[in-house]
Amino acid sequence: MSLDNVKHIVLVLSGKGGVGKSSITTQLALSLSLAGKSVGILDIDLTGPSIPRLLGLEDAKITQAPGGWLPVQVHPSQILPPTSDITEKNINGDEHNQGDHPPPPNTNGAAAPTSDHQIIGALHAISLGFLLPSRSSAVVWRGPKKTAMVRQFLTDVLWPPIDYLLIDTPPGTSDEHISLAETLLQQTARPSPTSSPKLAGAVIVTTPQAVAVSDVRKELSFCRKVGISVLGVVENMSGYVCECCGEETNLFGRGGGEVMAQEFGVRFLGRVPVDGQWGVLVEEGRRPRYGSHIAKNSADEDTDELGEGEYEDEGPEVLYEDHTREDRGQREAEDSACLVDKYRSCSLSPIFDGITRQLYNIVEFTCINGT
Repeated sequence: MSLDNVKHIVLVLSGKGGVGKSSITTQLALSLSLAGKSVGILDIDLTGPSIPRLLGLEDAKITQAPGGWLPVQVHPSQILPPTSDITEKNINGDEHNQGDHPPPPNTNGAAAPTSDHQIIGALHAISLGFLLPSRSSAVVWRGPKKTAMVRQFLTDVLWPPIDYLLIDTPPGTSDEHISLAETLLQQTARPSPTSSPKLAGAVIVTTPQAVAVSDVRKELSFCRKVGISVLGVVENMSGYVCECCGEETNLFGRGGGEVMAQEFGVRFLGRVPVDGQWGVLVEEGRRPRYGSHIAKNSADEDTDELGEGEYEDEGPEVLYEDHTREDRGQREAEDSACLVDKYRSCSLSPIFDGITRQLYNIVEFTCINGT
């Protein structure tokens, strides 16, 4: 069976489109990997697969092997540079170190990260996007073909041994969700009350505004009807903090996801603000930079447009250009690092570290107690 090597399966669900399920899935995967866990991402959003782009792997293709498909490797298990070298300014301008947020204990046999180096778990992904000719290719399928594709992803992918399989789903409660729930509940049924449950549960994603919360409530009802436990609710896009001045603005309101979680009696895992530098990371592949670094990067882009030997008329601009080439090589080296390494510089990384800790504790507690 394709899922024999998978220890825990976590669904990422929402009844509303555009709330950032794929972004949440990607960051949960990166955070779990930084915690030393081996992770897989299964993207079953067949008509809008976003995972390949978020991982910077749009040109990657799935490999056919005897017995099934091999998932695309995002990065292998490896040792990252010391976290003390990644001290940046947070959105309020205060210096902090990602090393202040150590990962949960490692239980898969690998050595725990030290204060000098961080050992991360491997990350693999599978998506229909890896099978399409181009990003603009449309998938025009009826329900039965979607159902067959979902089942094939669940049965024909040859996953390596992984601790967590995160399944990114489309919005709503349509054919893909029904097929997913039926197949997983059949294949991952526990043979005994004390065995490890493969289907750990679902993370529900919403945004704060009422129109989104009202649709996401339907997803919670769906989980109850099909027998999928809800691990918790994440309120995405909950506020925006200016990268330069630190002023916070609640673009879409605040607190709707927490109120919904309380009403349904499920855990509220946390709020995730909008971070422009997360977009820079996944869209342009550049390491997130904050505060004065933003202004400096903008100035560098302006000087790039100048021809050789050309300078702005004002003195400070000329002096700044003299220092630009000196720093550019270092920035290019930083930007060439792997995605998970660059993600440690993102202001959202410690937020997802906290969310990941909660998920880890919930799932492991369920395994130990068999509930």
